[in-house]
Formats: sequence, C-alpha cells, structure tokens
Amino acid sequence: MLLGRYFPLVCTGRERVPPGPLVVAANHFSHLDPVVVAVAVGRPIRYLAVDELFGRSAFFDWLTLWLGAIPLPRSRLPLEALRLALAELDAGGTVGVYPEGMRVWVWDEVEPKRGAAWLARRAGVPLLPVAVAGSEEALGRGTTSAARRPIGATVCEPIFPGDFAASPDPVGEMTAEWRRRVGEALRRAYAALDL
Repeated sequence: MLLGRYFPLVCTGRERVPPGPLVVAANHFSHLDPVVVAVAVGRPIRYLAVDELFGRSAFFDWLTLWLGAIPLPRSRLPLEALRLALAELDAGGTVGVYPEGMRVWVWDEVEPKRGAAWLARRAGVPLLPVAVAGSEEALGRGTTSAARRPIGATVCEPIFPGDFAASPDPVGEMTAEWRRRVGEALRRAYAALDL
C-alpha cells in the first residue's frame, strides 16, 4: 500500500471490526486520516464530508466524490446527506464520520458532535471508534507538505446502541463513550510511537 511505504504506519485492532454495516468515527488531525482509517478498518468507507471542502479544486472535488464522499452542508439541515448515509448502512456499507467536525490541532480541543452516535442509533448498527495518532506530524492542519513521520491507527471496541437503550440520553452517552475510548487509545498510541 502506497501510504504505508511513505509513512511508517502501524494499525492495530482490526479484529475488533464487527461484520456488517457500521458507523466508523475517528478523531481528525490530517487530510491523511480518511485513508489511514480505511486501511485500519480494512474496508471501503463512505465519509460524510462538509461541503466547504468542495469548490477549491475541480480535481479534488472529483476525487473526493469518486471515492464515495457524501457532501454534508453546515449551513442547513443535512437531510439529503443523512438519507444517503442511512441508505449506505441499509445496504450493508460503512459510513465514516469525524465527530470533531473538522481537522483539529490537538485531541480534545473541541466538544465532539453527536451525529455519529445518532446515525449508528438510528440505523441500529455499531459505532466503531478509531484513534489516529501521528497524522498531525505527517500532514497536519496548517501544513502544506508531508513529512515522513510514524502514524498509528487503533480500532477500539465497538459501541452498540442497544447497550444504551435504557439511558435518558443514549446519543449523548454513546458520544461520551466514543470520546473516552478514543482518548485512551490515543494515549497508548502516542506512547508506543514515542511522539
């Protein structure tokens, strides 16, 4: 795989990926993250991509849509994007979401949005947390050139909506659990990568 030849890439936890449709939710430091997460999970992922990513480059727009991105508007209710994501899950596919809502400088700088948990609960599919460490060093926010730095991706234990059925706020609790699992995995990954 081309990405792994340039960036030292260590993926762990693929055995935790459940069969069937699922929502993958990862932290987001870099433009490399979608590819890293897909490699870690071992299957194609259709990402919800905010519409502000589009319109700067015809080639980037074409490539992103060709790879299956689902444009997600920030300025209005994303009904069409949600319909497409639910249809993908209903067909047995995998949908990727970044709960932080954007590339961030450091982990936990923003409150995670609840959309990934809502989508998993609405579709009745597992929410799979994935922690990506080191991509901010390789091609992080605010950089224009890639650096050959190690990247680690950890697939965490899946979160099952049924486990939160009795909660007064199942979506909120699933989101908090996603944050906890990714945070713990990132701490371990940074220690292993010595970053």
